[in-house]
Amino acid sequence: MYYIYILKCADTTLYTGSTNDLDKRVVAHNTSKTGAKYTKARRPVKLVYSEKFKTKSKAMKREWEIKQMEREEKLKLIG
Repeated sequence: MYYIYILKCADTTLYTGSTNDLDKRVVAHNTSKTGAKYTKARRPVKLVYSEKFKTKSKAMKREWEIKQMEREEKLKLIG
């Protein structure tokens, strides 16, 4: 399985990413030295949204779609 996810950072910005291990990736964003540069400077981060996909290509397509959204659209998606 593959996932897309949205994190809310400590500074209230949103970060969108994809992974094949959601729990491990969220932990990495909060603790790892090799995590995303963007979230490393904005810890702690909190998982606020995710979707599951059967293929990596579908997950990456959806990640791209979400990254094209305005912040307000992402907030509506999160609920």
